[in-house]
Amino acid sequence: MLKDVFMSLSQNQLLNSAAKKYGLKMGAQTVVAGTNVEETIKSIKELNAQGISATVDNLGEFVFEKEEAIKAKNNILEVIEAINEHGVDAHISLKATQLGLDIDFDFCYENLKGIVAAASKYDMHINIDMEDYGHLQPSFDLMDKLLQEYSNVGTVIQAYFYRAQDDIEQYKNLRLRIVKGAYKESAEHAYQTKEEIDANYIKLIEYHLLNGKFSSIATHDHNVINHVKKFVEEHQIPKDKYEFQMLYGFRKDMQVDLAKQGYNFCTYVPFGDDWYGYFMRRLAERPANLNLVVKQVFNKRTNTAIGLAAGVFALGRLSASKKNKTKK
Repeated sequence: MLKDVFMSLSQNQLLNSAAKKYGLKMGAQTVVAGTNVEETIKSIKELNAQGISATVDNLGEFVFEKEEAIKAKNNILEVIEAINEHGVDAHISLKATQLGLDIDFDFCYENLKGIVAAASKYDMHINIDMEDYGHLQPSFDLMDKLLQEYSNVGTVIQAYFYRAQDDIEQYKNLRLRIVKGAYKESAEHAYQTKEEIDANYIKLIEYHLLNGKFSSIATHDHNVINHVKKFVEEHQIPKDKYEFQMLYGFRKDMQVDLAKQGYNFCTYVPFGDDWYGYFMRRLAERPANLNLVVKQVFNKRTNTAIGLAAGVFALGRLSASKKNKTKK
């Protein structure tokens, strides 16, 4: 039920618009590294100082106007140049829908190609994030076309999809991020229970660790992390073949601890003002994530958690109020 609530909130345009205006006042800084490139680079430097690399996401998706898609492309190009200029340890994660996949396939491809080409000059990796099922195959098609010219491209395998095993086998020679999945999908295409998804997630991780090029294991679940630690030790898998990943603002102590233990660690660093839908999907993916943020914020003795909780509540009340006024 909580997952459905958070997914519904993530798609509410009124709440997303309000969050853009009031986000930082409601504690968005706990989950977003900055609203601009300068702030984001500063956040990345702080991570690097703790032995943590970053993958940077310019927030926003499901774009239906060419101007907005081109603006997103230019933002990402600016980040690529800033990463190179400042010499920080970071690469790019992006979504095809933000770059125009819902507008025109070829238009989106040209935007993607410009980004991949710019990153290739600096030997920088580009990760194509996977989205909902309706965009899954078109996103793979875009990547296949890019791979004909470039080698600095990888993608995401989502464990809740039935097809995930076939996909991970097909793309085993790429750098892959392996996740459980963050969108609400039907039983026609995806596993529905936590037990099924968790089991497939472990299966995919083990497969790619044994057979793949490089595995990014994206999870906040300490049980999964402990399982992977034992698995790589038993199979003598070198640490340069994998990394752990977590989201910016979640379980910071564990992120630092894993890096100190000598594991490669990468933080998923979102930036921009289009944060609300992103955060709600993270809570939908694992509602316990809300507890992780709240506990962490209180440990820092700030009012951010109160602001975040109050902000979500206020946005809900704002939405209801406007609907009531409309009815009157």
